[in-house]
Amino acid sequence: MTEVVGQIGPIQRRVLASSFIGWMFDGFETSTLILVGGAAVASFLPDADTDVVRLNVGTALGATLAGWAVGGVIGSIMADYVGRKKMLMISIAGYCAFTALTAASYSIGALIALRFLTGLFLGSEWSTGTALVAETWPDHARAKALGIMQSGYGFGFFLAAGLWLVIQPLGPEAWRWMFVIGVLPAIGLVYIRREVGESRLWEDAAAERRTGAIKRDFTVFELVQDREARSRAIATLVMSAVTVSVFYAISALTGPFIGALAAQEGRHAPSWASISALVYNAGAIVGYISAGFVADALGRKRYMNLSFIGAVASGILMYFVPQALVPALAAVFILGIFTLGVFSWMPIYLPELFATRIRATASGVVFNLGRLVAFPLPILTAFLFAELGGYQSTVLVLCCLYIVSIAALNFLPETKNSHLPS
Repeated sequence: MTEVVGQIGPIQRRVLASSFIGWMFDGFETSTLILVGGAAVASFLPDADTDVVRLNVGTALGATLAGWAVGGVIGSIMADYVGRKKMLMISIAGYCAFTALTAASYSIGALIALRFLTGLFLGSEWSTGTALVAETWPDHARAKALGIMQSGYGFGFFLAAGLWLVIQPLGPEAWRWMFVIGVLPAIGLVYIRREVGESRLWEDAAAERRTGAIKRDFTVFELVQDREARSRAIATLVMSAVTVSVFYAISALTGPFIGALAAQEGRHAPSWASISALVYNAGAIVGYISAGFVADALGRKRYMNLSFIGAVASGILMYFVPQALVPALAAVFILGIFTLGVFSWMPIYLPELFATRIRATASGVVFNLGRLVAFPLPILTAFLFAELGGYQSTVLVLCCLYIVSIAALNFLPETKNSHLPS
């Protein structure tokens, strides 16, 4: 059993380290497919043209995200029934197993199917790890710990990018080694099983359920039937949809924009497009880690308002920045802070809104259904790009969507210095 104490000790650090590593390899997995997708498709279809390669890579990415959304909801619900620790271990074991099978893919169809199955387990790790960290760390340090946990995703991107630079020259089948490396978190399962305890808050809630002290419905029904929980879920789902959709749309457009600027200056466009992704994620890590400190200093709602206003301001900055490589990359860094680093509001704030018996369910539903609600916007981005006349004006319009998040936040409570709802 993992105790919640006033001080931070080995128990809290072990929980954070386990969740951080799990989320880091989620970032590694997702980034790996983006990095090696073209090489993987080309190894199966050596004579395919660029459009066919792009279509199959997009399908594999879509399958991963679809699995992520479905698995995230299912895994979050299961975490409220079987426990945070057990579901974290199932998540890690599942994505390690299917990552290993991805490395052995024998066709495009197998690759796509295995990415969907991998996504099922990738999706369930976030809400499980978030609930475990939130229920383990003391109130005064919880936000900081969750911001650090969220930064694992950004570090996973850098790990994937660095390893691919080393592995890519090994040949046309080198992409398989990237997925072999993705199996490494399986080693941590022994550590989690022996050294990481279960959440005491969850164990107390589970005991009440077993003894019949509290009559319980299915957690999703409880979430929907409880008026306060339902209204909080709706408001945060709106905010989540904006966060997810703006990120995916901007990340899809930024590489080509920076690559085009580099080409105008006589530089190698693909290299600078890749560098822009590194700059964007570097900004995100700053946003992830600083979030908990800002949220503790100013309060949760002030932190989120500041972040959402910062997102709008970063869109305005990008609109007016000169079309030159260095200032544009500086603006991309700031975009990373406020349109990707802003994701930290979810692990910091969501656990503080919902009772222990539905905490993982509610957090997972908001985090993962946000992807489904936001699904049409990245598709519409190409239309916006054409209608608005280019990258900078499109980014401005996308960032202005955060005005909706600012409005939704008005319907939610401040939770700074509050105990987690039991």
